[in-house]
Amino acid sequence: MKPQVIQKIGFVATAIVSAIVVVPIFLVILFIVINGIQAISWEFLTQPPRNGMTEGGIMPAILGTVILTVVAAIFAMPFGIGSAIYLAEYASDNWLTRTIHLAIVNLAGIPSIVYGLFGLGAFVLFFRFGTSILAGALTLALMTLPIIISTSEEAILSVPMEFRVVSYSLGATKWQTVRNQVLPNALPGIITGVILGLARVAGETAPILFTVAAFYLSELPKSIFDQAMALPYHLYVISTQVPGMPLEIQYGTALVLLLFVLFFTVIAAVMRSIMRRRREW
Repeated sequence: MKPQVIQKIGFVATAIVSAIVVVPIFLVILFIVINGIQAISWEFLTQPPRNGMTEGGIMPAILGTVILTVVAAIFAMPFGIGSAIYLAEYASDNWLTRTIHLAIVNLAGIPSIVYGLFGLGAFVLFFRFGTSILAGALTLALMTLPIIISTSEEAILSVPMEFRVVSYSLGATKWQTVRNQVLPNALPGIITGVILGLARVAGETAPILFTVAAFYLSELPKSIFDQAMALPYHLYVISTQVPGMPLEIQYGTALVLLLFVLFFTVIAAVMRSIMRRRREW
């Protein structure tokens, strides 16, 4: 068989497999949009639930999700990026480093409910933070750390060695080289990894189920030691625990959560595109 024929067969097979994966996802998203768009209104986005959560809006859940994501980012970003810098630029290639890399890969694949149970035991009970925003955010930060470390390390290692060599030849120290040459050029990949990691934790239900999420709160949280409502858990509650819940509210909540995660993805793509244009290689 000619190489050109094999190549065409490969292209067709790839297109078919891509369609098999993409089309069902697109249909699910379309189904949620069609059924949820009628519930979207200013009242739905800015008012708390009423009448046993069968009326009103989802503002407390939106605010709780934003707070959890922001606090998780505050904890995860410094440790994740710092660990990536150390592993990529300072750590030696030995059995300990390889073990750490293996552990990071394995931690990225652990089910989210395991992180939730760990957060319950460590932050809620052992450190006595209780079911609070702090305990939930720390659990989510731990869950996104492997993603941030892996993507940030790959972005740092992708910077050409010539940048480092030239910097050293001009008398710069190791840290000056990392700060002024490596990190600015690795920033698009780092930011993309951070945002995508946060997008994942924003949609998680199991970790916040054990550490922070409340069935219903009449007041907004006043500190990081208070409980909070969150979109993923709120969607679970109104879909399984509330009798007589209108379907449009369920699908509207799912649509808001979908748009929330999509917002992170779009921001990551736009920022990566802008920063890649400014790169010097």
